[in-house]
Amino acid sequence: MITPQTIEQIKSRIDIIDVIGEYVKLKKRGANYLGNCPFHNEKTPSFTVSPAKEIYKCFGCGKSGNTITFLMEHDKLSYVEALKWLANRYGIEIEETEVSPEQKQAALTSESLYVINNFAQKFFEDKLFNSEEGKHVGLSYLKERGFREHIINKFQIGYNPSARDELSKALAQNQFNKELLTKTGLVVVRNENELVDNYRNRIIFPIHNNSGKIIGFGARVIGKADKAPKYINTPENELYNKSKVLYGSYFARMAIDKANECLLVEGYTDVISLHQAGIENVVASGGTSLTTEQLRIIKKYTNNLTIIYDGDSAGVKAALRGLDMAIEEGLNVKLVLIPDNEDPDSYVNKVGTTAFNEFIAANKKDFIIFQLEIMMKDAGGDINKKSEVANAIAATLSKISEPKDLIKRREYTKRCAEILNIAEVDLTNLINYHIKDRIIKENKLPKVNESEFFKDSLNTKNENIFETSINVLLDSNFQEREIVRLLIEYGDLNWDQEKKIHEIIFETLNQFHLSNEDLKKIVEQYEEELNNNLIVTKNFFIYIDDKSLQNLVIGLLYFPFELSFNWSKKIEGLKVQLVKDEKEAVSEGIKWYQAKKLRAMLLEVELDIQKHSHDEKLYLKNIEVHMKLKEVEKDVLKNPKTVIFY
Repeated sequence: MITPQTIEQIKSRIDIIDVIGEYVKLKKRGANYLGNCPFHNEKTPSFTVSPAKEIYKCFGCGKSGNTITFLMEHDKLSYVEALKWLANRYGIEIEETEVSPEQKQAALTSESLYVINNFAQKFFEDKLFNSEEGKHVGLSYLKERGFREHIINKFQIGYNPSARDELSKALAQNQFNKELLTKTGLVVVRNENELVDNYRNRIIFPIHNNSGKIIGFGARVIGKADKAPKYINTPENELYNKSKVLYGSYFARMAIDKANECLLVEGYTDVISLHQAGIENVVASGGTSLTTEQLRIIKKYTNNLTIIYDGDSAGVKAALRGLDMAIEEGLNVKLVLIPDNEDPDSYVNKVGTTAFNEFIAANKKDFIIFQLEIMMKDAGGDINKKSEVANAIAATLSKISEPKDLIKRREYTKRCAEILNIAEVDLTNLINYHIKDRIIKENKLPKVNESEFFKDSLNTKNENIFETSINVLLDSNFQEREIVRLLIEYGDLNWDQEKKIHEIIFETLNQFHLSNEDLKKIVEQYEEELNNNLIVTKNFFIYIDDKSLQNLVIGLLYFPFELSFNWSKKIEGLKVQLVKDEKEAVSEGIKWYQAKKLRAMLLEVELDIQKHSHDEKLYLKNIEVHMKLKEVEKDVLKNPKTVIFY
């Protein structure tokens, strides 16, 4: 295991914005940063990161945590792997204690796969530039395709010789694990025990992850393939999952962010040629159908996606396959089809950078309208097919469901109705049908008879309205959450020369006990750590091993809104002022916590007065208690201020 000293050193160096910013496009919003959540499908940003508190929280799906848990959740890393990732990023030397055999093996497997891939890349690169076969076959082929050496070096392209086992021998000489070698796909086993190169006589394109590490390879046959496939790709393993990879994303991410547009092509060579032409905001799907995970990679950097595919029928069909998913992800999608049986690679080399950019700008087609025109062309004069087209386009438009996109859907509905030659209201009704149907399916709702439902609702009588109202008034959950939040945030700070803030809060909690069992656990944990003579800061709970307790604490620390000082401008005479310091925040929090508890006690006494009005002795005693509580409440609420609890 990694030593506690190293873990603390890593935690002290973490910059949560720096790390999460690698995965999510964040925009500053007040004191925090906001972006689209990487853990669920959303179009309106609700994923918030607090650099001051070193935590993140999504107010859409509820995911929350710290930098370490983010890496564990997003990249499916173990705790130790996440720490090592951070240590490597910040140049921290790791000291380790004894680890379990399972932990050691898991870490070794991932690290070994990276090492093998790195070794193989250097081997391929060396063979391309320094072997006779590589120069005459591989390098000459690349140069014939128009690739210059600087771009070959940038993408770390290489060549695997035609010999049966040249790479296999090199790997064996370096004593790499045979089982791991087959996992990488670099070699295959023949004749039960013989290792043979899998990518013989092929150009090798390394595939990089978001931090630039090589996670796999694409191997292209030189010239025309007869029986062999044109491309061979790394099989899925602990590092490589093709549905979560976009070729070139590591090299393109900054350019995509700057241009606020991502160009999507099919092949590796398309990406490389466009980069060489100075067009760097481009990635490739690698010849596979687009996946939700790939679209979310794009969404991290931009909402604007332009798909550039071949103009043949196969290219059109490939482009259309990802349309609905792209719409669901909230992307603004355009389509450009390259003419004359060209692809982006050949076309940019043919016409040059300026003409290529001009062609893209002039020929962007709206993806939804393009799809409809294609389907209508295929339908011809067949009424049944036209009906199917209308239903299909309504299903597509129903996926434009975010409130901010409703105007966009209305415009699409109008244009599509014109193309379909049907009434706009009819298409709108069909879209609404699909929306309703989807909501029922997604939420597994039963289809109810609405008239019966409303009839039953109107006839329902609640005979416990008074008791329910009293229970609401007695609920002090907001104030309890606030007092515990103050304990976590400021408990270790000084109240005065003699006392800490946590001592003041504990005195209050001893007088007015918490009712929320989860909050009690936090306070008990705090006291336990104090009894062990430890200093308890908010980071103790942010990085605590107990995940449920950690999530609860982050929920307390995170407030989804920020106070606007414009309120004082809008309402004459209203003075809006944030608390000046920790002591004032604690004082106000304690005051309103006490006030809520006192109000609950007063209500209980008032109920007793009503119930025992016939018993004069008990009645008078309750009146006396009520008067004393009112005096205490009045004293607590001197100079009241408005406080927001959440």
